[in-house]
Amino acid sequence: MDHVFSGVTKFQKEVYPSKKATFQKLANGQNPEVLFITCSDSRIDPNLVTQTEPGELFICRNAGNIVPPHSNQTGGMTASIEFAVAALGVSHIVVCGHTDCGAMKGAINPEGLDSLPHVKEWLGHCRAATDVVKERCGHDKLSIDDLEAVTKENVLQQIQHLRTHPAVAAKIATGQVELHGWVYNIGSGDMLCYSSETGDFITMDQSEAEARFKRANAAE
Repeated sequence: MDHVFSGVTKFQKEVYPSKKATFQKLANGQNPEVLFITCSDSRIDPNLVTQTEPGELFICRNAGNIVPPHSNQTGGMTASIEFAVAALGVSHIVVCGHTDCGAMKGAINPEGLDSLPHVKEWLGHCRAATDVVKERCGHDKLSIDDLEAVTKENVLQQIQHLRTHPAVAAKIATGQVELHGWVYNIGSGDMLCYSSETGDFITMDQSEAEARFKRANAAE
C-alpha cells in the first residue's frame, strides 16, 4: 500500500501541475465521447491501453464486462449506461473483454462457483455466450480450451444486451451511437475488434484505425 500513497504524492507534486489547465477545465464538467465498459481485472487500464486523457472515457467496470439486459430493476450498470448516453451524450460505446479472464473461466465452469453465490448469479448474464459456444462446438460441456471463444462471444452478447436499454436503442435508431466489441490481449498488447464485415475479431492495427477514422468522418 505504501506505493499507492507515494503515487498520490507524486501525482500532486509532478503530474497535476503539468496538466493543471486540463484538470481545472474538468472541474466544471465532463464531455466524454466514449462509454468504455470493461472488466474489473487489475491488469486492465483503459486509459493506458487507449492512450486517452482524463475526461475522454466514461468508464464502467465489473467482473466479466457484463451489461445486464434492461429491466425494471435498477442497478449500477443500468443507471450508468442511461446517464452516459442520455445525459452525457456519448457517441460510442465499447465493450472490451480480455484474455485470461477469471469471470469467463467461472462462466465456463459455474459448478466451481458454489462458494461464491453472488459471482455465480452475476455470471448468469454470460449464459448466452457459453450456450452459443457449446452449440458451435457440438458438445455439452466447455473446458479451458474454449476460453478464447467464450470471451469473444461474451463481448458480442453484452452488446446485444446494450441494445435492450431504451436510451441506447433510441440513439442507435437515430445514428447517434455506435457500438464496438473489443478483446484485449494482455500478453501481446494486441487489441482485437469485431468486424461486422468479416463476422470475426480482427487485430486493430494502424491501417485499421485509420480506415475506421475515415469511415466515421464520412458518416458525419
